[in-house]
Amino acid sequence: MSTPPPSSITPPPPLDPAALLAETLSTLSITSNDPLFSPTLLPSPEPPLPPNYLLRPLRPSDHVSFLSVLSVLTTVGEIPAEKWLERYAFMKSRPGEYFIIVIENLDTGKLVAIGTLLVEKKFLRGLGEVGHIEDIAVAREAQGLKFGQRIIQALDGIAESVGCYKAILDCSEKNEGFYVKCGYKKAGVQMANYYGQNKPKA
Repeated sequence: MSTPPPSSITPPPPLDPAALLAETLSTLSITSNDPLFSPTLLPSPEPPLPPNYLLRPLRPSDHVSFLSVLSVLTTVGEIPAEKWLERYAFMKSRPGEYFIIVIENLDTGKLVAIGTLLVEKKFLRGLGEVGHIEDIAVAREAQGLKFGQRIIQALDGIAESVGCYKAILDCSEKNEGFYVKCGYKKAGVQMANYYGQNKPKA
């Protein structure tokens, strides 16, 4: 039997987004609602969240909503579902290091606030651990409801419960007052060096 010329071979149709997501989840051996870490590490928000809002760990299915809230901080870029899931699976494969939490509006299914705790393992202080709080963001429509404060409180609680001797963060001068209210004190000067195309323009 002769093989048809390459130009006459019809390529398979591309997978639709839902099918691609399911295929990637299966490849990575995770499910769409598989939490990044155990919810038992989360302290109860004080004061409690308004009705129909839930504080919980990040899930694979949060892809679009999470990036939307994150874009409040800075440019996020295009992150397709398969790349999102690959990064998620990497973080989940390193238990005790990555703790990303969200507040979800249960009425809409959308996220309204997010935050990250990274745990750094050190040699000093008898093999101590330091928590780095990063990427605190609140959706514009939910600002003013103290969700950011609840995120910080929860990340602080996780850092203490997993054995960190302190938690540190960087912030702009305009946000300093907010973090002081959350119990943080000024402890130095932030320095940064950007590389390649990320260098600020002169």
